[in-house]
Amino acid sequence: MEPTDKILPALRHEEITASIRQTAFEVHRYFGNGFLEKIYEGALENRLRKLGHEVGRQVPLEVADEDGTLVGHYNVDLLVDGKVLLEIKAVRQLIPEHQAQILNYLKATGIRVGMLINFGTEKVQIKRFTV
Repeated sequence: MEPTDKILPALRHEEITASIRQTAFEVHRYFGNGFLEKIYEGALENRLRKLGHEVGRQVPLEVADEDGTLVGHYNVDLLVDGKVLLEIKAVRQLIPEHQAQILNYLKATGIRVGMLINFGTEKVQIKRFTV
């Protein structure tokens, strides 16, 4: 069992997610809503790197069947410090499929913490998920 397994899921990687949350608010404050996802994705990547985070953009993560056979991969919008997966949206309203998407990414990749961030509304929407 890894040390992070003993942490309550709500607190897992809290320092990283707090930094991401604050940065998302700053990006939204500067750009507002109305841009394409890739603009917000790039701005988040840039600002998180400046804060000292390791950030991968459009990272392919492999998905394996129970016998270990590779069956496909997901391209994750952003992966922060190799521990927190970010799914970026720029839509008027989040729908259940967006939540299902990030939960599937988490389950399929073994990453335990993810955030769904929507910049397409008047106020940025941020949802945190743990598995």
